[in-house]
Amino acid sequence: MSVRLLLAESVSSSTLTTDRLVATAAAFVALAGAVTGALALARASRRRTVVALSAGAIGVLVGVLVLATADGGPGTGNGVVGGYAAIVFGLAAVVLGGLAVAHSRRAA
Repeated sequence: MSVRLLLAESVSSSTLTTDRLVATAAAFVALAGAVTGALALARASRRRTVVALSAGAIGVLVGVLVLATADGGPGTGNGVVGGYAAIVFGLAAVVLGGLAVAHSRRAA
């Protein structure tokens, strides 16, 4: 009985659920923040630094929210994989943005 229940709760990998959409959007925002943070570190820009820090924080917060509300693990349609990706990319963006801030303060 529990095997049937477990199989009934999982969805196809190609099915786009609301949770997967939110988690994927958060992962893309966080990834864009990480890329912007790397660019801010390469060339000092206050705007890029703010974008990297903001996008990273948003990615982490939404990723944590997705994981906190998930009912199951990967493959259940709850956006768990995207939530973890958003957290990883968001933390990378925050770290790169922080390094860019520290670098710009040393240069000034």
